[in-house]
Amino acid sequence: MSAPRVFVAEDEMIIAFDLCNTVEEAGYIVEGPHSDLASAALALQKEKPDIAILDVNLADGLSFPLAEQLIAENIPVIFHSGHYTVAEMKDRFPGAQACTKPCPPGKILAAVKHALAVH
Repeated sequence: MSAPRVFVAEDEMIIAFDLCNTVEEAGYIVEGPHSDLASAALALQKEKPDIAILDVNLADGLSFPLAEQLIAENIPVIFHSGHYTVAEMKDRFPGAQACTKPCPPGKILAAVKHALAVH
C-alpha cells in the first residue's frame, strides 16, 4: 500500500514549499503546491488525493468551492489560513479541520494524521 496522497493549495510560495516539505518528510506523497483555483481544479480532475490542505485565499479567489467539491467526494480538508479563525472555518465547514498561520509543522502533521485516522 502506498503512502497517502496529500493535496496542497497555497499561494504564498515560501509557505507552500515549507508545507510540502514538511508533509513529504513525514512520508506522505505530495500533490502540489497549487497557487490558484484553476491549477488546483485541473490537478484534482487528474487524480484524487486522500486529504487536502487548503489555504483559504488563493491567487485567483477563495478555495471554498474547491473545499466543497472535495468534501462532497468524501476527501478530508484541512484549512490553513492567516485570514480566517478556526471557529469561522468550523462554522462554514463543520467536518473540516483548520490551522491558523503561522502553524508549526507538528500541528499540521497532527491534523493530517487525525483526519486520515477518522476518515
